[in-house]
Amino acid sequence: MEREALKVLGLDVGESRIGVAVGDISGIVVSPLDAIHRSTFQEDFSAIAHLVEYYGIGSIVVGLPISLNGRIERQGKLVRGFIRSLTKESTVPVHFQDERFSTIEAERLLREAGHQPSRDKGLLDSASAAVILRAYLNSQAIH
Repeated sequence: MEREALKVLGLDVGESRIGVAVGDISGIVVSPLDAIHRSTFQEDFSAIAHLVEYYGIGSIVVGLPISLNGRIERQGKLVRGFIRSLTKESTVPVHFQDERFSTIEAERLLREAGHQPSRDKGLLDSASAAVILRAYLNSQAIH
């Protein structure tokens, strides 16, 4: 297996920011990175492409907001469009992961670490990306 395939980029796509995390396929190490402040899709993609190159990413996982009843509502549709565009532009495979409860889990983890999630939304977004990425990696380890 090539070295690049060992690293995965996790994204939590919001309207203002994209939370970012990087991990290895073992799921042992998943680390939040600085969030990307949203601009145009091309600028967002350029920032993501830079991270793919810099970290030697083999695939990308994007959190897909699915409602508790299993429906994809407004935000989910926006993210699904983002995923389609990213898939067309990306040099690595793009996957999605149900992100239900990721923000709640990220808030809990940040509080346990002594942070105030309400004070740093970028940190919360990237912590959510780490939760999403860990969930994806855990689901892949089962298969």
